[in-house]
Formats: sequence, C-alpha cells, structure tokens
Amino acid sequence: MIRYAANRVLGALGVLLVASVVTFSIFQLLPRVTKVDMAFYYTGRNTSPAQAAAVSERFGFDKPVWEQYWTWLSGIVTGRDLGDGVSAVHCAAPCLGYSFRQNRSVTEMLVQAFPVTLSIVIGAAVLWLAGGVAAGVIAAARRGSWFDRGSTVISLLGVSIPEFFSGMLLIYALTAGPSWLRWYSGGITYVPFTQDPVRWAVNLLPVWFCLAFLITAVYTRWTRAAMLETMSEDFITTAKAKGLRRRTVVGKHGLRAVIPTVVTLAGLDLGALLGGVIIVEYLFSFPGLGRLAYDGISTKDLPVIMGTTLFAAFLIVVANVVVDACYAILDPRVRHGG
Repeated sequence: MIRYAANRVLGALGVLLVASVVTFSIFQLLPRVTKVDMAFYYTGRNTSPAQAAAVSERFGFDKPVWEQYWTWLSGIVTGRDLGDGVSAVHCAAPCLGYSFRQNRSVTEMLVQAFPVTLSIVIGAAVLWLAGGVAAGVIAAARRGSWFDRGSTVISLLGVSIPEFFSGMLLIYALTAGPSWLRWYSGGITYVPFTQDPVRWAVNLLPVWFCLAFLITAVYTRWTRAAMLETMSEDFITTAKAKGLRRRTVVGKHGLRAVIPTVVTLAGLDLGALLGGVIIVEYLFSFPGLGRLAYDGISTKDLPVIMGTTLFAAFLIVVANVVVDACYAILDPRVRHGG
C-alpha cells in the first residue's frame, strides 16, 4: 500500500510540473508581445511606459525564458522578492504571483476565495450524491414503475436546462417572485461560516440546488444504467437463487459493485468544480475561485489568471490522488496490480 501511494504521489508531482510548464507557456510565451507589453498585463493599460518598463525589469522579462520559468517556479516553493531596495515587494511562499493592480499576492486572494467555492461544492456534492445515487438505485430496482419514468423525465430536464437559466429562475423567484416564494427579499449573499453558521447554510441553499440539479440528473441516469447492468450479472442471479431478500440483493450486492465507480466520478467532479464554479458564482455574486478567475480575465490581470489556473490544476491532481487511494481501499486488486 505504501509503494502504491508513493507511486501515485510521484506521478501527481510529475503532472503538476507539466501543468506548470503548460501554464507558463500559454500565458508567457504564446502571446507574441514585447517585454514592456507583457508588463502592461501585470499593471494595467493606465500604467505609464516608464512604470511598465520598471515592472518588466522587476519581473525579469528581459531574461532568458528558462530563467523566467525557474524564477517563477522557485517562487512557488520558496517565495519571491519582486524588485530591490525600498520598492521591493515580497511574495511569501507559495507565491503564485503578485497583482500590482490590487497590490495583493495571488495566493492571498486564492486563500480568501477558496472557502467560498469549497462551501458551494461540498454542499452541492452532498445533495447530488445522496439524491442522484438513491434515485438511480430505486429507479433500477423498480424498472418500469412510475418512479422510474418520473426520474427519467426529471433527469432529462436537469441535463437539458443550463445552470445559468435555472440559476436566474431561482434568483428571480426567491428575491422578486410571488410573496410566498420571496424568502430572500434582502438578496442572496455569502456569509462566512465562522460569522454565522445558520445564515451561511440558508444563503447557500439556492446555490447548492442550482449546482446540484444538473449533476444529480447525470448521477441518476448513470447509477440507474450501472445498476441495471450489475443486476443482470451471474452473482446477482446466484444471490437471488439463495433466497436473499430483494433489499439485500440490491443494497448489499448490487450497490456495492457500483460504489467504486461512483467514488471515482465524484472525486473527479469535486476536483474540477473546486477549480472554480464560474457560472454559479457569477450569477449569485459569490466571491469564489470562479469569480476571481472571471474578474482576472475581464481585467486582463495576468498573475491572477495564471495563479487560478495552476491552483485549479493542483486541485484536480489532488482529487485524482484521493480517488486512487479510495479505489485502492475499496478494491484491493488495484493496489496489488490484480
């Protein structure tokens, strides 16, 4: 198990290294601009040419590409000093960049935004896993029933309706709709958990439902299909022949065979969503990673864009490592190479 975990961690570090090279290349090398023009992406177009030139020297845009990359990469591990003398700016490790437009390190901005995105994704994950898996199992166990047909219709609606549309409907109904639905007349805003846990959960409920509606539909359809395939296997037929109760056959034998794949899908979805739920955060004006990335793109704040991109890649890689670990625990054949 230790060897298996070590191999996965080393592989994850290799993937992160490749991700850092790709991120640096996309944003630093592909735009064919001069070193002063690159400085404008860090400071804004309102910066004077002299200030842009100073920033260019501070970031080392006149140095060889490999040296620029190494300075940027080492700054993530050990921190980085931008400039020298009284005008120097220290970016503590892990330094994912420094936004001169906001006079803040990108890491500080990510730390502030991450709890918002984490709150959204974890709450929505509980809803889509509990609702999607349960609905899929019941629909498969009662194939052809009214519940099966109804869940199929709802799943098709969930897959067909985009998040921005369902989100706008929720916002209108809960803030400006009929009086019996107007539960958030003061608006839906994010409240930190440490400030007020009750308001934190209440204000996040619409966001959770908006995000979970689409993904629950996907999990319902997938779980139903996987359960129907599993219930036709020989070991299920043997369990039925032994006289086991239907609930035992479905819950203990059928669902148990489906759970490892559910864990895999859930881990990958969580990793991807933690990288930034842009549409939902923009609609509800929640200051999470997705909104941070959107604002960075809108203002062409290159350090913010690079930082959020690399952090999103890090979260996806971590999610893959966790999924591999869970899969190895659930199925010993994986860690033993079976």
